[in-house]
Amino acid sequence: PAGGTSSWSEAEALERLERALVDSVMVHQRSDVPYGMFLSGGIDSSVVLALMARLNDRPVRAFTAGFGETSVSDERDHARAVARAVGAEHVEIEFTERDFWTLLPRIAGVIDDATADYAVMPTYKLAAEASRDLKVILSGEGGDELFAGYGRYRSLMRPWWMGGRAMRWRGTFQGLGVLRDESPGWRDGIAASESLEALPGRTRLQVAQAIDCADWLPHDLLIKLDRCLMAHGVEGRTPMLDPEVASVAFRLPDRFKIQGRTGKWLLRRWLADNLPEAQPFARKRGFTVPVGEWISRRSEGLAPLVARQPGVVELCNPAAVERLFKTHSKRAAFASWVLLFYALWHNHHILGRHQGGDVDEVLAEAERGSRTS
Repeated sequence: PAGGTSSWSEAEALERLERALVDSVMVHQRSDVPYGMFLSGGIDSSVVLALMARLNDRPVRAFTAGFGETSVSDERDHARAVARAVGAEHVEIEFTERDFWTLLPRIAGVIDDATADYAVMPTYKLAAEASRDLKVILSGEGGDELFAGYGRYRSLMRPWWMGGRAMRWRGTFQGLGVLRDESPGWRDGIAASESLEALPGRTRLQVAQAIDCADWLPHDLLIKLDRCLMAHGVEGRTPMLDPEVASVAFRLPDRFKIQGRTGKWLLRRWLADNLPEAQPFARKRGFTVPVGEWISRRSEGLAPLVARQPGVVELCNPAAVERLFKTHSKRAAFASWVLLFYALWHNHHILGRHQGGDVDEVLAEAERGSRTS
């Protein structure tokens, strides 16, 4: 659809949103088998939890992941308070550094459509825990795309002289000197999507949301959720992506999505009325996984191993890869993570080497295999 419905008052928009959300969660939790939900402590999953608690007679089973002894934000305390407010049965799991090194090859084998989203790791372990008793999980995927939660949307709406910039203006490896062929046309596909989604009557924000709904959402977030859950025989459901919810959300005027530095404005307003314990207007750090910390601790031994992997050698300069792993910046850490995941993914899905073991064992075996083949 194109355009917003600027004639809606905030009260009318909240009423339409409530009606669509209630209907969606009611439909998505229909099941002949036990079901629960993933609770990150963020806005989207808190909305899903609030509605499930309203619509169920029994306590909702809510699963949250956290990371101990790292510098990243741990959401478990906040999620625990939200779960307690609605009487949910809260299950917490910790994803550790040891999990990272032992589970990552298995996870790369599960993600058959390559997406280097580090959130696959806690999602995989949450799915394993949920599968002990449940067969269906509801999740909040889609809330950021439909209600404009990403910082890139707020940046997009600012003029360039106030720090505004186009979405995905720089590639992960652009300018790092790692790739053998750093094609200047890497953004052509994104530019084509921007042109395709720029329908008459759409605002700049709506165009950006439509691009993410056509690209980022199905090619990253939903792959992550589906593969991790189905690897454990659990069905994933996403009530935020119900057509009626999407229709209401997309047609909202921009002012009901972003106000100042705050995205998902209307969703936060709904949550403030229905589950204030979620503190929807409090400033929160985004969800992240401490992959940079974990990789940096093993960078000396890991760098040459990753640099010599067949899939990496095909695309990258090995010496530059080694330097990258030993460069301790936020951008280098993410690029190193992408290469590590790709090396494991390529080894499993392209070369067909399905050996077990932890990261070091799998990479070492792959490197020996490439030398003797």
